[in-house]
Amino acid sequence: MIIKGFLITIGSEWIVILIVILVGFGGFALGRLSGLQNAQNTVQTASASGSLESSEVSEKAPGGQFVASRNGTKYHFPWCGGAGQIAERNKIWFDSVEEARRAGYTPASNCKGLE
Repeated sequence: MIIKGFLITIGSEWIVILIVILVGFGGFALGRLSGLQNAQNTVQTASASGSLESSEVSEKAPGGQFVASRNGTKYHFPWCGGAGQIAERNKIWFDSVEEARRAGYTPASNCKGLE
């Protein structure tokens, strides 16, 4: 009885609007959750002695970090054009310029702000 009176007072239009909003928020939340992945990539670098060493580089979400291709020699800011051409499976993420350089990468010349 109380619920029926409440539904009559607020009107059916508001219920539909509320349902649409809740479904939208739910869909957004599920999309964000499905996008989270924690994969580990292994990068091989040449040491001073000439032997290959394996180091693990975690795949991180972009945000103030640097990206490079497994098959390339340059690192980029994530928003640079060259970074957009790297296939997702080939992307390697670095926290700092020093980390990218230690792995044997040099700055991309077409990415403004990299030195």
